[in-house]
Amino acid sequence: MKLEEFKALEGQEVGVSKWFEITQARIDQFADATEDWQYIHTDPESAAKTPFGGTIAHGFLTLSLLSAMVYDALPNVDGVTMGVNYGMNKLRFISPVPVGCRVRARFVLASCDTSKPGEFTTITNVTVEIEGAEKPALIAEWIGRRYMETT
Repeated sequence: MKLEEFKALEGQEVGVSKWFEITQARIDQFADATEDWQYIHTDPESAAKTPFGGTIAHGFLTLSLLSAMVYDALPNVDGVTMGVNYGMNKLRFISPVPVGCRVRARFVLASCDTSKPGEFTTITNVTVEIEGAEKPALIAEWIGRRYMETT
């Protein structure tokens, strides 16, 4: 897709990712990587005694899955050589993500700033849904920057 075509999608949903399964193994690997072994994430027996009724994914695990979700869902823009996370304007963890569920993301392109040659900055409104749940896992206003080929 050409950059002009992508920019024309401002205000529209530009992609929905596939479903990603939240397994205990995935949660445990994230706990090891981040050294966050709080029992609500890693101890099914103890977590079963909490209001969650079992282990839940780290909020930051759900957030980190956005990288895979965006690759899966957003259209490729011709000439992009690299993309970087620039940050979040807003991020809220709405609902816990229980082990065994599946999550996916919906992406709405809020804005696409093409004013700098060789790069563009996007603000994307993201909602991560939990399969079968009424409320989302998280909502975010995500800033990304992509760099273009130079000739």
